[in-house]
Formats: sequence, structure tokens, C-alpha cells
Amino acid sequence: MPPIRFALLGFGYHAAFRLVPSFRNCTDAQLVGFWRRDTTKAAADAAQHNLRAFPTPEALCASPDVDAVFITSPDALHLADAQLAFAHNKAVLCEKPLTSSAADADSMLAAANASGKLFGVAHHYRWAHSVQQIRDRVAAGEIGEVRTAHAEFNYAAQLSKRTWITDPALAAGGPIGDVGVHCIDTLRFILGPEDAGALSGRTVPSNSRTVRTVSTLATQDALSGRVEASASLQLELANNIPASVNVSARAAWRTVIEIVGADGVLFAENGMTVDHPVDITLRRRGSHIDTNTVNNADAYTRMIDNFARAMRGEEAFLAPGLEGVHNQHILDAAYKSWRNGQREGVL
Repeated sequence: MPPIRFALLGFGYHAAFRLVPSFRNCTDAQLVGFWRRDTTKAAADAAQHNLRAFPTPEALCASPDVDAVFITSPDALHLADAQLAFAHNKAVLCEKPLTSSAADADSMLAAANASGKLFGVAHHYRWAHSVQQIRDRVAAGEIGEVRTAHAEFNYAAQLSKRTWITDPALAAGGPIGDVGVHCIDTLRFILGPEDAGALSGRTVPSNSRTVRTVSTLATQDALSGRVEASASLQLELANNIPASVNVSARAAWRTVIEIVGADGVLFAENGMTVDHPVDITLRRRGSHIDTNTVNNADAYTRMIDNFARAMRGEEAFLAPGLEGVHNQHILDAAYKSWRNGQREGVL
């Protein structure tokens, strides 16, 4: 069968550095074009990557040469971009976080439902071998009943090429919205209902109501402006598991996944990365049991191909838009908690 033809709505550092190379490795998807606001840069990008630069978002979404729109614009632009794509009967894969607010995420879901087209959120760590292996091993009972969970994501935002990420008019927030949402989604995915078929794409875990409440402590500094610089979130999961998420935009790059059970611990230093191998360590009663090394380099490619096959009806997409909407409601509650100093329920 011919590949599903994608176009990127928005083309910045992430698109050029991560997505273009990932599409080259796809078997069921092809990147055919993009739109970028700066026409001079767009022309240069088109020539460099051998892609079509569409003159407007409308032209991209209306094109009969495009089957699916991958939205990679700044957070606050996602809703309008998605509504435009759905209005032109295109399937939509949208970068995380879905939007800047839960209300906008709800509107995006409504547009998707009205169009009847496939809607997904690009939480690519759901396709990371490290995350899928931890989920499988937790479900298999290797650490017994889960007691607590922790995820962490740190990076130096002041060095980022994404100049808009501290602008509250464009970004959903600081590191809570930027990378905290990855931590939240990863923990939700690992601790969701056991469904081995989900990892092969046959079914999708129905865990959209996993987080009940959230409490947030955050700090700001001279570089963060009106968004946060670092934060710690305490999550109450519906299956009676307390979880924590720590994020910072002022630290050396590091991620962590840790699941603590009654009989053991699964730990992955830098478990959320696509740049180098990841060690997954099992410990019981303080003793090292084993370490297994995996590589997540193909996570984006696996995600895109899964979306393409889902469009054909061959399998379900592992991160449906509804999951991104629930994550957005968690972010709203997290930011509300930071502002009022109280634990907030997730609507």
C-alpha cells in the first residue's frame, strides 16, 4: 500500500532535528511538505530537505496531496491549527502539550469528533522501548503491587533553540507544561490497566481518568519570566498510587523513571531519551537483580508509522487525542494548585 502522506504545520528546530530524520525511517508514512511562517527560512528548509513548502496553512490543509497533518507549532497555536485541519477532513497528530488550556483541548477534541478523523497526541515515549518494557514488567508482577512512582525531567531552557518556550502567550507554561507532561503521561501509561495488546497496537489502554488530584510547588527566577523555572508535583492516581513528578528548566539534562512495588523497584536513569541507550535496573530488598539495556532511537518513527496504520484501520493508535486532553486537564489543575497553594481535583 502507498504510504500515508504527512505535512508539518509549523517547522522549527524540533521538526528539522527530530521529525525529518524519523520520517526517513518510516515504512508506512512519508513526509511531503510543511508550512513555516518565515518564507525565507521555509524556502531554505524545502531545498535542504527536499520537501514542499506550502504558502499558507490553508493551502497545506486543503491539499489533496496531504493525508495527515502533524502539528508542531507553539502550544497556543495548536487549537486553531487543528480546527483548520479537521475542517479540511485531515487526520491530526498534534505535538504535546495539546494546547495552552483544558478548555482549548476540549474544543480540539470536539473538532476531531465532528470531523470523524483520527486524532492523536505525539507522546512519543509511549513508543520508547524503555517505557514499554517497564510497563510490561510491572504488569507481569516483577515488583509486586505498585506502591509509589516517580518521574523526573530536567534541562537547561536558557540554552534551548525554542525561543518561545518562556513566552506565556505561546507556551502552555514552563517545564511543567513542556516536559512535565511527558512525565505525567509516561507514568499514566506505565501504571494504566494491564493490556498487553496495547503495546502491539491492537488495542489502546483506557486510562483517561487515571489522575484524580494534583498538588504543585514551583519556583521562578529572572530567566523564567512569568512561567515557572522548576517544580514538584504530587499526583493522586485513581488506582490508589501516589506519584511524584519533578521538573526543572535550570538543570543539567536528566530524566528518571522509578516504579516502587511491594517486592522490588524498577529504575531507569534517563529512561525518557531517544539519544542514547537506556539501562533498566531491577532491585529487590536492596540488591541488584538485573540490568537490561534498550535503545529508544526509533520511538518517533514507530509513533508515526503507528498513526499511519491506524489511519488505514489496521491497528489502534497508542496515544489517542483523548489521552492528551486528560493530560491537559492535569496541567490545568497543576497550575491552579501552584497559584492557590491548594490540592486541586482533575476535572
